[in-house]
Amino acid sequence: MTFEQLKSLIAPEMAEVDRVLRASLDSDVVLIRQVAEYIVDGGGKRLRPALVLLSARACGYDGRHHHTLAAVVEMIHTATLLHDDVVDESKLRRGHATANATFGNAASVLVGDFLYSRAFQLMVGVGSVRVLEILSDATNVIAEGEVLQLMNSGNPDLDESAYLAVIQRKTAKLFEAAAQLGAVLGGAAPEREAALARYGMHLGTSFQLIDDVLDYTGEQGAIGKNLGDDLAEGKMTLPLIRAIAVGSPDDGQSIRAAITGGRLTDFAPVLEVLARTGALDYARGRAARESDAAAACVAGLPPSPHRESLLELASFAARRTY
Repeated sequence: MTFEQLKSLIAPEMAEVDRVLRASLDSDVVLIRQVAEYIVDGGGKRLRPALVLLSARACGYDGRHHHTLAAVVEMIHTATLLHDDVVDESKLRRGHATANATFGNAASVLVGDFLYSRAFQLMVGVGSVRVLEILSDATNVIAEGEVLQLMNSGNPDLDESAYLAVIQRKTAKLFEAAAQLGAVLGGAAPEREAALARYGMHLGTSFQLIDDVLDYTGEQGAIGKNLGDDLAEGKMTLPLIRAIAVGSPDDGQSIRAAITGGRLTDFAPVLEVLARTGALDYARGRAARESDAAAACVAGLPPSPHRESLLELASFAARRTY
């Protein structure tokens, strides 16, 4: 199954998720409605809600709560984007001006808060304490990851294990929760629920590692943001960490100076160091191993188009170019 076939398989259900999203974002406060619709209409791959749908169906679920929880996961993700863009002072996302650039920082932060609270209103309606446990834990861990990333901004001494701990909290945790929610809805046995949670964690880690690579090698029109944003924001990502670990002292000094100064003017020389040290290929290889680990977690699911889609998602995460 290809990624395009995957999207076609779940297109009708994703349309229902979009309907739930739009109905849930309705508010008589005009600015809330404007900002929320601006973000939702901005596109995105919708991988996290797709993961809820696919894992639920792969575990035999035949109800409708997966549409609600898929919308909840997307709302939580959108809230984190709103807050991230304010913290990072980002101007471009998904090829469009960020909400903070369009509506201002205050509106972005407050609408992000609205999305979080509305997400919790929706998840209560599902009537499952287990669902509440998973999502409340996930949002707390994600917040910890965001603070850890902020603490490490401009820190050139961040090592690989510490960096992976950050992205597993900040990015992969919501992938983990999304896959786990589908298993819970499907009434999966504890070992299968745990396997799907591990699948989501590995998938999300792979996804973020490729994001790290694309920040240096992607096509701006395809990835929808400015190349070098991570460097300009002083973010140590895996390619930079690897280049310092295996490069010359001069290579390390070049990267350290760029990170501590947050200088986008250093993009070209840093990119040259990354290419010469094989750091970008190393990050791709690390992402591929995470995707292989994700695939192994769902190999034991009963054969179905939805299991094949989960396998395709794992493959796509490591090979994507956008």
